[in-house]
Amino acid sequence: MTDTPNADRMPAIPEDALSPEQRAAAESFARSRGTPVFGPFVPLLRSPDLMLRASDMGLYLRYESALPLALSEFAILIVARLWSQQVEWHIHHPIALKAGVRPETAAAIAEGRRPEGMSADEAIVYAFSTELQGNRAVSDATYAATVARFGERGAIDLAGINGYYALLAMTMNVARTALPEGAPAPLRPLTP
Repeated sequence: MTDTPNADRMPAIPEDALSPEQRAAAESFARSRGTPVFGPFVPLLRSPDLMLRASDMGLYLRYESALPLALSEFAILIVARLWSQQVEWHIHHPIALKAGVRPETAAAIAEGRRPEGMSADEAIVYAFSTELQGNRAVSDATYAATVARFGERGAIDLAGINGYYALLAMTMNVARTALPEGAPAPLRPLTP
């Protein structure tokens, strides 16, 4: 058996093939989000309860965390790049720019580079996120800087953003979730 790397392993489930649990979860998702199941939630619908719990966590982390939206979106871009997750980047790049992430900062992340000219807050988020994703831990200095700036709640919320968007990236990488029809891959492969 050969791999077909561009084949979406878990495309949208046809309406008439949804189980009662999947149908109820899709309806609940649409009510809470104001949109049908999309992106990472398409493969997650295979586990309806997980999808709904993940959606609730995502809503908290995006809109109610201790971090402002621009920093949350900045962290999401870092995670999307580190996991080379095309759909996650495709969804969040325009949101990040609209929230205030500078285009040149996003471009550096897309290229796998540490952005120059980051704000002090972005530098903290960058250090925290890249250490956590790369080292599976955060240094004492980075932890102290994060807590001094955002408090313990902010440190936990930032860890949550990193973990949640890594979960979505892993899910979409496993499912090979396709970009919308005609959308070019926004991230090029990184070479070591």
